[in-house]
Amino acid sequence: MKFMKLGSRPDTFYTAEAVRSVSSEVSSDLIIQVKGSRYLLHKFPLLSKCLRLQRICSESPETSQHRIIQLPDFPGGIEAFELCGKFCYGITITLSAYNIVAARCAAEYLQMTEDVEKGNLVYKLEVFFNSCILHGWKDSIVTLQSTKAYRLWSEDLGITSRCIEAIASKVLTHPSKVSLSRSQSRRVRDDISCNGAESQRHKPTTKGWWAEDMAELGIDLYWRTMIAIKSGGKIPSNLIGEALQVYASRWLPNISRQIKANKEAASDSDSDSASEATSKHRLLLESMVSLLPSEKGAVSCSFLLKLLKAANILSASSSSKMELARRVALQLEEARVSDLLIPSLSYSSNTLYDVDIVLTILEQFMLQGQSPPTSPPRSKLGFERRRRSRSVENIDFEFQESRRSSSASHSAKLKVAKIVDGYLQEIARDINLPLSKFIAIAETIPDFSRLDHDDLYRAIDIYLKAHPELNKSERKKLCRILDCKKLSVEACMHAAQNEKLPLRVVVQVLFFEQARAATAGGKVTELPSNIKALLASHNIDPSRPPGPLSTTTSIPADDQWSVSGLKSPKSRISSLRMKLAEDDDLDENDMNPDGMGRPSKFKAFCALPTRPKKMFSKLLSINRSASEKN
Repeated sequence: MKFMKLGSRPDTFYTAEAVRSVSSEVSSDLIIQVKGSRYLLHKFPLLSKCLRLQRICSESPETSQHRIIQLPDFPGGIEAFELCGKFCYGITITLSAYNIVAARCAAEYLQMTEDVEKGNLVYKLEVFFNSCILHGWKDSIVTLQSTKAYRLWSEDLGITSRCIEAIASKVLTHPSKVSLSRSQSRRVRDDISCNGAESQRHKPTTKGWWAEDMAELGIDLYWRTMIAIKSGGKIPSNLIGEALQVYASRWLPNISRQIKANKEAASDSDSDSASEATSKHRLLLESMVSLLPSEKGAVSCSFLLKLLKAANILSASSSSKMELARRVALQLEEARVSDLLIPSLSYSSNTLYDVDIVLTILEQFMLQGQSPPTSPPRSKLGFERRRRSRSVENIDFEFQESRRSSSASHSAKLKVAKIVDGYLQEIARDINLPLSKFIAIAETIPDFSRLDHDDLYRAIDIYLKAHPELNKSERKKLCRILDCKKLSVEACMHAAQNEKLPLRVVVQVLFFEQARAATAGGKVTELPSNIKALLASHNIDPSRPPGPLSTTTSIPADDQWSVSGLKSPKSRISSLRMKLAEDDDLDENDMNPDGMGRPSKFKAFCALPTRPKKMFSKLLSINRSASEKN
């Protein structure tokens, strides 16, 4: 770092009885009071360079000896005053980036300008500031940091703005052309190859060399500097995002622990300091949100969700939360389930996690309108046929691009569906989670995005275990979001014995399981047309084996499906008949308005064949009898 020495005389200031004086053969004739410290000095050296002291002394009568001059609002305190005083006496002083702001403000306060004497302190400080401080990287950072103690003075003198401009210009310049500190230049030199070209191994580090040093700035100065850097238009958005992540890791670590400690301190009569710390963090967070690059992917989805967690804890403004939710929705397919588990701090809700903000994110994701429909609209069928009839060479380039982007968004929705199902499994354990919110989260995902419903069934099973108080109608409402045709064999085996599921769902599971078992293993070589139509109506492909069980999320041992020791299909159907008979006994008093009882579920289920072969043989016999009548 650069420094400058002024003066040649040795330091003769000393302290005696809490009074600072200068060793001299001439008795002092000037007393100055600066923030509780008293100085016995001489008029001639000080008044010859300080216009302010000249005016103060000229206003006092000559008869009053040893008048005390009060300087209560002196910028920089006693350290800055002594620098100016020693300069007036010709005593050696050392100036650097650490004290130049205080010295410059003090010299301006005393009016040590060229109007009083040529080569005065203001002129020397300006030359050193412009020629040395602003040319060095670390000097500019340290000087800008020191302006925080003299905010108004630094703004009026243009020190803050000049430092910000100097830092921004250096960020836009290659680090090899910037005057850096020894440690910083050594780090950058390691990232540059001998021929001057950036090595591929350290290229990202070299490009973002400025982020760590800038992270030392306070949020107000950091915000202004980042705005100046972004306005230059030369720094890629991903580097801006990396710099924001470095700054967040510096100033927002373990924010939840800090807030918890503040709340504990608040109970011990330190509420003012706790609320002040929270306000500072809130301002920091909202300022960072305003600095986020507009380009998608400039920052990771995980980082955005961490900011959203912090915003929830710090009770940030709703506009900041909505902006973060919108940005998360743009790249939601990159999220992890653990990142979506945002703690709820609302007094109106007892849930563990903030489900409402996740629901907002999902709604924003679906509003993007990028997903392709499962089938083209009827009005566009003709257009699509005409497109297909053309040769490959005549296909429009824009059409290809739109299809390419559509397939990418479709894959994004498939990923989001897996993430949401994993999220549902986590929040399902919350005993205070309302059924309506669980269903609302599940229904935000369109049906085509879930290739299988195994993870969704897991979440439903966990929710039923955690909420045993659900009545029959609530369990039916919950299971309406489940598509039994999309369950794997393992899921069907578990669901068939799940006593918490509604009986209608168990019947549907058994039907589709037996239908698939009938066509598996080549037992049925050729199915009649009416059987094929029956299977096709339920989207069952006999030639396609069931998909494997999804393992996208880790499930505790209590929530995993146990397939060992499962009953045979025949015993499962027998136990189901017993359950249906018991259910009929419970519902026998539930009569229709006309006095007739509802049809017995047990009698209806007795018609269900016990073996797949019997079911198909019965359908074949019906088909033959119908053909004979014709």
